[in-house]
Amino acid sequence: MHLNPAKQERLPQLDLFRSLAILGVLHVHATSLAAGGQAIDSPYFYWLNGINIFFRFGTPSFIFLSSFVLFYNYYGRPVTRSLIGNFYRRRLIYILLPYLLASIGYYGLTVSINQTWGRSPGEHLYSFLAALFTGNAYTHLYFVFISIQFYVLFPLVLRLLQTSRQLIRWIIPLGLALQWGFSIWNKYQLHLVEKGSVALSYFAYYLMGAYIAIHFEDIKSWLLTPWHQLPGQHKRLVVLLWGSWFIAAFIHMQLWYEGRHNGVWANSLWYELAWNVHTMLSALVLLKAAFLISRGAPRVIIAFLTRLGELSFAIYLLHPLLLAIYRRFRYSISPKSFTYVLFIYGGLVVALGGSWLIVQFAFRRIRLAWVAFGSVPRSLAPSQKPSPEHASIRRVKNGVRMTSEDSPKVKIEG
Repeated sequence: MHLNPAKQERLPQLDLFRSLAILGVLHVHATSLAAGGQAIDSPYFYWLNGINIFFRFGTPSFIFLSSFVLFYNYYGRPVTRSLIGNFYRRRLIYILLPYLLASIGYYGLTVSINQTWGRSPGEHLYSFLAALFTGNAYTHLYFVFISIQFYVLFPLVLRLLQTSRQLIRWIIPLGLALQWGFSIWNKYQLHLVEKGSVALSYFAYYLMGAYIAIHFEDIKSWLLTPWHQLPGQHKRLVVLLWGSWFIAAFIHMQLWYEGRHNGVWANSLWYELAWNVHTMLSALVLLKAAFLISRGAPRVIIAFLTRLGELSFAIYLLHPLLLAIYRRFRYSISPKSFTYVLFIYGGLVVALGGSWLIVQFAFRRIRLAWVAFGSVPRSLAPSQKPSPEHASIRRVKNGVRMTSEDSPKVKIEG
């Protein structure tokens, strides 16, 4: 194939996509205890369970976007030693280092909550390393761990796709085959409890992101063209996508409600299928929605969501800490009361707002904030001395912001 080393233009819509995905993550985490059984007898359980299941698109959408950004930036570029070295250097600084620090912090939090300080240093070290190398230091860190697995595989997958156009045609079915093959293998033989910490559990999203990135020029017009200017075939495609998404989401929510509330459980593969269909369609819907918002939403909404998207990785790392602190103040609120529902949404607001304020302050005022929270958005970088990433940012003649690498990815997907 012909490789074009020219850098891609930045896509501001991707920050909007990130904002929608992180809102999904926050809704799931805020309702996790209620939907998991704490509010099983509440008259509002159907609603709480529905919110918990509907918004499960967050992590799979981030994985899709991560892959999209990588292949959007790298597919047309020759795979050289310098490119791969720079790729891994950036991931080491802006992903692996924050993951290590977050794992240490959350391990200390769980030890404190569980009152297990009395264990020997050797036991703590073994327990921490086991959590670190499985993404289980806290419930949300598995996402960063599987992202690291994808980064390890990326140069190989990139090279394979660059050398085989035939393979590109089949990468989405291949991704589904790998993902489902692993799921079935695990169900009947491996029996891994933490299956979600293995990258194969998300390979369909990863390869779908690659496929759309490689063919982005072909679908860009579908994303950018207003509804009234779309040809009939494209309009039908939009209606089919959104309609299928709503139906899949409803089936997914209802399946879990019947199990959680009524005790009517199905074979686990049905839940896997419902989640897979719902969240793969969600990734496409969020991509379309991001371009719709970018084109038609009020400026204040776009500015709010853009900043949320820029901070999404850091918010992802920090918000469970604030949520854990907030939940300690529930006291005697009955899960059957409407006050409990307000308490649940209060947790969402505290987790989002508190994380946002802390991260934004850190990026503005603390020069080394990138060590804990990843790459700093250019708009928040300390004025005296920007972080290593932003030393490479420049402007091209047409005014579109570019970087020496990963131009659309101001924030590492989080």
